[in-house]
Amino acid sequence: MISHPSRHCTVELQALPSRIGQVRRIVSAQLRYWHLDPLIDRAALGVTELLTNVHRHAQPDKTCIVEIELLLDHLMVSVHDHDPRLPVVGDIDEVAPTATCGRGLAMVAAVSESWGVRPDGDSGKVVWFTLTAPKPATATPTPDRSPRRPAVEKPAHRFVTEVEHPVDGHRPQHAPARSAVAG
Repeated sequence: MISHPSRHCTVELQALPSRIGQVRRIVSAQLRYWHLDPLIDRAALGVTELLTNVHRHAQPDKTCIVEIELLLDHLMVSVHDHDPRLPVVGDIDEVAPTATCGRGLAMVAAVSESWGVRPDGDSGKVVWFTLTAPKPATATPTPDRSPRRPAVEKPAHRFVTEVEHPVDGHRPQHAPARSAVAG
């Protein structure tokens, strides 16, 4: 018997534009499975930005690993690539309004609670971000908002059915049916 489903998902891929959309769908599906629907948009945006950076900047190859892990109270999303060069975070105010790049890590910072980068051995790095996981729903029922009438003690009623004697001697005459439920 499995008491806790896996809280870890890993996808290895080539960071090509067609694959980025597939990974975004995989991350979204995994978060739905974990009942973390409120995190889907931010996680998908963050992973898209990180994979786009791998596609544009990583060398010698575009192979990377996307890892999502649900920890106690947060979701950790990380992308491991084989390029040891750490990303340079520029000043967002210096990026031209028409520029098509230069905002990715600023967007990751904006949608996440924390983010960072760390070397991964001699030949690679890990760029990661975290999102706060919503608290799980409790099993207590929601209070009923309908007005309640106070319980009133009523004496038990006895229903007595009287049956008359047969009129024609062959068929008994039945009394009308009555409910046995009081009130």
